[in-house]
Amino acid sequence: MKELVALGIAISARCDGCIGFHTEALIKLGCSKAECEESLGLAVYMGGGPSLMCAGDAMTAWEQFGGPEA
Repeated sequence: MKELVALGIAISARCDGCIGFHTEALIKLGCSKAECEESLGLAVYMGGGPSLMCAGDAMTAWEQFGGPEA
């Protein structure tokens, strides 16, 4: 749960390094893609357009780090 919150904060802070770090940590902890997407959706809801662009970066990181598809 704390890593999902940390990813949301990374999105709002627009910190690429933090987005990558917390995305990788979530994968290692066994987070599902749906859980990650839900957290990103909330970050976008609160942060608008700039957060949407960062959420896209997080999903790219998810794929690059080999996160599960489901």
